[in-house]
Amino acid sequence: MQTSNNTISTSGIAFGTSGARGLVTDFTPEVCAAFTLAFISSIERTQRLALAIDNRPSSPAMAQACIAAAESAGVEVNYYGVIPTPALAYKAQLDGVPAIMITGSHIPFDRNGLKFYTTAGEITKVEELAILQAEIEVPILELSPLPDVDYAARKAYFERYTQVFPATLLSGLRVGVYQHSSAGRHLYPELFRKLGAEVIELGYSDEFVPIDTEAVAESDRQQAREWVKQHKLDLLFSTDGDGDRPLLADETGEYLRGDILGLLSAQGLGIQALAVPVSCNTAIEKSGAVKLVVRTRIGSPYVIEAFDTLSQEFTTVAGFEANGGFLLATDIDLGKSTLARLPTRDAILPMLSAVLQADGRPLSTALEALPVRCTHSDRIKDFPTERSKAIILKGQENLEWLLSSIGLGFESVLETDDTDGLRITFESGNIVHLRPSGNAPELRCYAESFSDNSARVLVNQVLSYIDKLILKEF
Repeated sequence: MQTSNNTISTSGIAFGTSGARGLVTDFTPEVCAAFTLAFISSIERTQRLALAIDNRPSSPAMAQACIAAAESAGVEVNYYGVIPTPALAYKAQLDGVPAIMITGSHIPFDRNGLKFYTTAGEITKVEELAILQAEIEVPILELSPLPDVDYAARKAYFERYTQVFPATLLSGLRVGVYQHSSAGRHLYPELFRKLGAEVIELGYSDEFVPIDTEAVAESDRQQAREWVKQHKLDLLFSTDGDGDRPLLADETGEYLRGDILGLLSAQGLGIQALAVPVSCNTAIEKSGAVKLVVRTRIGSPYVIEAFDTLSQEFTTVAGFEANGGFLLATDIDLGKSTLARLPTRDAILPMLSAVLQADGRPLSTALEALPVRCTHSDRIKDFPTERSKAIILKGQENLEWLLSSIGLGFESVLETDDTDGLRITFESGNIVHLRPSGNAPELRCYAESFSDNSARVLVNQVLSYIDKLILKEF
């Protein structure tokens, strides 16, 4: 009989910055069962497991395998159907049970993934290693149809916001919801109406749409401008596939970068200390909005690792990523109500707290009060991770070679940072950051400058040079 570590190690599935990810064809029933049994065995003994899925075509079959594996180990499964990842995490937190979310988030539909939560929250890198090293027998399982959906998680997530934020928070606002195939596409319009908004539902799709909130396609940006103009919207809201990363456009139809939305949100909630990945906009520090900012490696597990230390010194602590996902490390008092901590990425909280910060003003007006630092990011798809690492390693060893190779040999370097990949700050104020994606075979480039156009030009130039020139050497 196969053991979990053997099954996983030969599966082609690997942990990235947010759970285990891989090709759908590699997520066989045996592999899903191996991950489930290894996870259950590596945490404190539990009698219950919470489980939910996104709208990917492959997710229901993966859920069947995970449920069968858990039940073979004597663990009862609460199946919450298609809901946002933070909704599952919140319900599991309330009940004190572990959870598995079946989702590939924003990556293409031919891939999928598993996100794991212990009773303490999103698993750490140490706990990832424990799953990989577990030696649990994987039995041959008979898969059954999915059980009836339990709607308790959806209800709890809905009430998390309606019972804390003012019922008039969105009154007078026309809010568009780009539904596409998001796991929360039915929940968001209902929630926003409950908080007083006039809601326009847009872009519903029966096919899976891999929205990447860190690399929004120009076609999606143009669609946002057209929708905002056509429907006279004050806000346009959307998320990635599993609803943990927001996409929010203001009344001009321009999508906010995730880290700028995070900064507005932190201001709206009165956050004292932040943990953010090294790739985030430097406007966070320059704004003076919080007392302390800690920079981490990219990925929510690293942001979460920083929370323990910050929470010992500050009473309100949070984190966010460049993709917009907002993580709340401490409870927050909002008037007469308390918003419970939820240390996993969430798409709803940053939207609502940005509206709080705007305080009745158009969202663009709130943005104007922030330091002018503009960012852009993009990636080369189907770019082997080992090739990305080789380029970055050579660049760390020979910075002149890298700068010359990407057309920036004329720039004077102020400092470099190898916290995650290679981040280069130039004396001009421009920043270029290269790193391999933690979720897919992609080379990502992030840039920061004094205008949207110059940041975009930097990214396009660097990726173009890498694609055309460096591939000859690697």
